[in-house]
Amino acid sequence: MKEIVLDTETTGISVKDGHRIVEIGCIELENLVPTKNKFHFYLNPERKVSEKAFKIHGYSDKFLSKQKKFNEIVDEFLEFIKDKRLIIHNAEFDLTHLNNELKLLGSEKIDNEVIDTLVLARDKFPGSQISLDALCKRFKIDNSRRVTHTALIDCDLLAKVYINLIDQKEPSLNFQAINDQYEKTDEVILNYYKKIVKPSETEKKEHKEYLEKKLKKNYF
Repeated sequence: MKEIVLDTETTGISVKDGHRIVEIGCIELENLVPTKNKFHFYLNPERKVSEKAFKIHGYSDKFLSKQKKFNEIVDEFLEFIKDKRLIIHNAEFDLTHLNNELKLLGSEKIDNEVIDTLVLARDKFPGSQISLDALCKRFKIDNSRRVTHTALIDCDLLAKVYINLIDQKEPSLNFQAINDQYEKTDEVILNYYKKIVKPSETEKKEHKEYLEKKLKKNYF
């Protein structure tokens, strides 16, 4: 199964206040193992970044003004996540902002299956801290690179947290895929090579004497 670990950064918290996305990061997983497929863009939100948001991710208005706009990358983004399960920490926040961007373009909302790791963590550790940093600490995941919130770093950390949350310490083996490979083969020929060792006349004699001694010992 292919899944997408997804994270966004924004100009502020609420879309009701006109806040927009400034970064999208995605990492693809196949059977819980990261593939080489990634999706990442900084975006021009066409508005100023709030002071609080700037402290979180550090993306200035000047830097973002030089980036692509959401409408320029939307088709590539939707194709990347098509028919794949989304893994998001606090999914309501990211999906609200993504669906707002799509709404501004007159597009349909995202209808992918979604797993919210915030909900998984809340169910697994009720009453405990369940931020991404707290979960990294709990699972002994090195998050020293996370000086500021950046989408791809957060995706990388979240992928590791997700695997721990579902109690999969090691990537699962796809035995079905292996079986399918054999089912597609009409005939499987197995060749066995065994070296045949012939005993010498001396060894035969010694073996015969050994057996005669064993027989005498057991029956007489």
